[in-house]
Amino acid sequence: MELIHYLNQHFLTREQLLARCDLMPEQLQQWQARRMMPRASYRLRLDIVCDSFFGEHREQLAAEYYAKAYLSWIGLVRPLGGEPEAFAVFARRYRARLEQLAASGFDVPDRLATDGHVAAEWEHFLDGTYGLCTVSGLPEDIAAKELAIAQIREAGGRAQLRRCVDLLDAVSSPFAPHEVARSSRHRYVDEMRRVHGL
Repeated sequence: MELIHYLNQHFLTREQLLARCDLMPEQLQQWQARRMMPRASYRLRLDIVCDSFFGEHREQLAAEYYAKAYLSWIGLVRPLGGEPEAFAVFARRYRARLEQLAASGFDVPDRLATDGHVAAEWEHFLDGTYGLCTVSGLPEDIAAKELAIAQIREAGGRAQLRRCVDLLDAVSSPFAPHEVARSSRHRYVDEMRRVHGL
C-alpha cells in the first residue's frame, strides 16, 4: 500500500488527467502515438481478491499514473500539429533553462545543449521516465537534473558540489519507496550529503 499511497500523492491517474483537462481517452492516445505527449510514468496491474460474507470475489485492474505537471504540457500540445512542433517547444524550454542556470553561475557543459543530447532527452520525456524522476517531468526540471548530475560528477570543490546537490535535490522526485535505494536522488543527493558532509 505504500506504493499506491506514494503514487496517489505525487501523480494523477489517467482518469484524473483526462478529467482535469476535459480530454477524451482517444485524444491522449493519439498524442502519444504521434509522439507529442509522454506515456505514463507508472503502470500498475492489480489482482484483487476480496473476501466477505458473500464469499470471495476476484478482479483485475490496471492503472496508469502521470506527472501532475503534464496538465500544463497538455495545454501546450492542444494547438500543435505534430511531433516537430512539440519537440521544438521542449527543446526551446530545455535550452532556456540551461541558459538561466548558466546566467546564475553554473558551468553548463556544451554537450548538454547539442541537438543529439536534447533529442535523447526528448525520448526519455516521451517514455515517461522524467515524470518518474523529476518533480514536474517538464523540460526545465529535466535540464536542471542533467546539469546537476554532470556537475556533481565533475565538481572541483565543496561549494560547487553543495550547489549542484541542492539543485538536484530541488528538481528530483522523492521516488517510489521500492526505487529509492537505486535512484539518482540516493546516489547524487543523499549519498553526496552523507559522504561529503554537505
